[in-house]
Amino acid sequence: MPLHLTKIAYGAKSYAELESWYQGGKRSPRLTTKYRPTKWEQCIGGSLYWIHQHSLVARSEILGFSQTDDGRWLIEMKPELIRIHPRPKRAHQGWRYLKGEPPRDLDEGEDIGDALPGKLAGKLERLGLI
Repeated sequence: MPLHLTKIAYGAKSYAELESWYQGGKRSPRLTTKYRPTKWEQCIGGSLYWIHQHSLVARSEILGFSQTDDGRWLIEMKPELIRIHPRPKRAHQGWRYLKGEPPRDLDEGEDIGDALPGKLAGKLERLGLI
């Protein structure tokens, strides 16, 4: 079973902006990081889950890792953003391994309009209400 990573969609003011990173070649579906995950081989075939507004909101399949000329690492991803059922997730710097079961993908035509905002869902979860 592959490992998954999480990363904040830093700079994305909305989910639509995160989507725009994958459309029209505005941004490469690769991340640059100083440190390669120690379990990087297990991450290939897994996904990078994007955090936006304190929730996991989407994922992209991890295709591989390569090193740049300046010693940094690229996390290469499939140029496809897959929407998932939101799950509360605290902010963090850099990438982290996703613990537990990953959230399931949204089905074709399924909408998340009834989903709670990340901060509110996190508070209710800590209180044991959801």
